[in-house]
Amino acid sequence: MKFQRSAVIVGISLIGMMFMAGASANSLIATSPLADSTVSSSPSAVTISTEAPLIDMGNSIVVTDPRGLRVDDGTLAIDGANAVVGLKPLTVGGAYTVTYTLLTENDIPLEGSFIFNFSAPTVITTPSATPVITTSQTPTPGKTNNGSWGTSAFVIGMLVLAFAVLIGLSLYARKIFKGR
Repeated sequence: MKFQRSAVIVGISLIGMMFMAGASANSLIATSPLADSTVSSSPSAVTISTEAPLIDMGNSIVVTDPRGLRVDDGTLAIDGANAVVGLKPLTVGGAYTVTYTLLTENDIPLEGSFIFNFSAPTVITTPSATPVITTSQTPTPGKTNNGSWGTSAFVIGMLVLAFAVLIGLSLYARKIFKGR
């Protein structure tokens, strides 16, 4: 009786493991301006790139100057795994703080902050408006990269092995209890 209970517990555990979703987390890949860098010309935007694609709603990026005043213009654009917020022209030299909360589908928020330094020029000129051209990469037909095939093969192999162990335990339990 104890073995049957153990076999059932092991079987249920194996079945549960087969249907568990893999863990994934979003993390920061790059920033522009770079974290802890010093820029001598006023950037027009702050860009944050993440590992996973971002959802369109619920994200925020706030940029403050050394006095604590907001210098972002509030226009947040999401393009795949990139979040871009526009900046007002920077006039005060010092450390600027970028605070962000970014959301992906089925993930916890990616929250954090970083600092970049602005070295204000002695004479500040107002730049004229220039269009910003953004390009997005389009996938080449026939070539898709859905992750590492080695990882997928490993996971599938582990599932097959777990199923084989489950079948083996079931047959063994059946053999033992038939003999009684």
